Amino acid sequence: MGCFFSKKSKRKSSEKEDRTPTTTTVETTTTSNAVPLGNNTDEAPKQYSWDKREKVDPKDYMLTGLKDVTVGRLPGKLNGQQFVIQECENCNIYVFDHSATITIDDCVNCRIVLGPVKGSVFFRDCKDIKCVVACQQFRTRDCKKMEVFLCCATQPIIESSTGMKFGCFQYFYPELAFHFKDAGLSIFNNNWSNIHDFTPVSGENNWSLLPEASAVLDFVPAPDPESEFKSVRISTDPARSIVPLTKGGRRKDSEESCLFVFFAGEYTTANARKLIDEVTAKSFVLIQTKEVSMRPEDVKRVFQNSAEDLVEWITKGPVIALELNGDGVVEACKTIASEVFSGTKVFVSDNKNTSSRDVDSFFNFADMQMGL
Repeated sequence: MGCFFSKKSKRKSSEKEDRTPTTTTVETTTTSNAVPLGNNTDEAPKQYSWDKREKVDPKDYMLTGLKDVTVGRLPGKLNGQQFVIQECENCNIYVFDHSATITIDDCVNCRIVLGPVKGSVFFRDCKDIKCVVACQQFRTRDCKKMEVFLCCATQPIIESSTGMKFGCFQYFYPELAFHFKDAGLSIFNNNWSNIHDFTPVSGENNWSLLPEASAVLDFVPAPDPESEFKSVRISTDPARSIVPLTKGGRRKDSEESCLFVFFAGEYTTANARKLIDEVTAKSFVLIQTKEVSMRPEDVKRVFQNSAEDLVEWITKGPVIALELNGDGVVEACKTIASEVFSGTKVFVSDNKNTSSRDVDSFFNFADMQMGL
């Protein structure tokens, strides 16, 4: 089989060298000069698509060897490219943009905010890190003492790491919702508390959950008003967070939970956010959320007796499901469904005796669907 880097045939090369070059001329009626065919020097060279691409400077996608500074990237500076942070010490780092992947190596005593990452965020050989991260995959290796406010679409993994603490993502800046969409991440798929320790040690806990009342600003400060990031209007108020604040794997306050499912429509996300506002105002707690596609057989298995009325709705797109918790939450959700979402297709647990089964049935299906 031929190869671009194969040596040229000596025989063909010698034949080519032996040939005497000839030039064909054309006589014209207006001049006696001859013009060689196929040798028109006025013809513009061909341009290919890769010739027109803007040149990328690798330095624009790296932060290396920095100390005691506030640095990062403003919205629109990365636009889905890979990014590298390495050998930084005592820095505040803000990446207010979406990216493909981010690796953080050999950093010490840094505060870091990472906008949505389409692929993986990988911390290696880092120590004393406080960060806010949204990504598809989260992994650490050989790290010590990290506090992470996390939104992760898959199960976060720690390896050979100790002193790891996790809380639910709580952050806002004006472009963040668009960056989640550009990165292909759903704000409702957050497995922040479902940590897998790849190298557990018998009798020891390498990770734990941050106290429920933990505030982001107590760990990661807002950008310095004198820095280049002063124009980015950030908020760490849980009520404004793009990602809903969930209780996750913490112990539930009540034995009563309710499953509330929105079927695809023009305002599905807005309706889910509206429901969260309604129930939290009544002091109920959001435990977990999922956005997932379903097939007819999935609907029959998950919703059982209610399936027939729901099958046609799954063809319109993914469903958004929420588990809500608190004494009296089932009746409260049924009232909200009839009063606030009367024109919207939803599923709500019918009574508190079967609501736990509803919750387990749906979220077990969703976890299997997402490979968790």
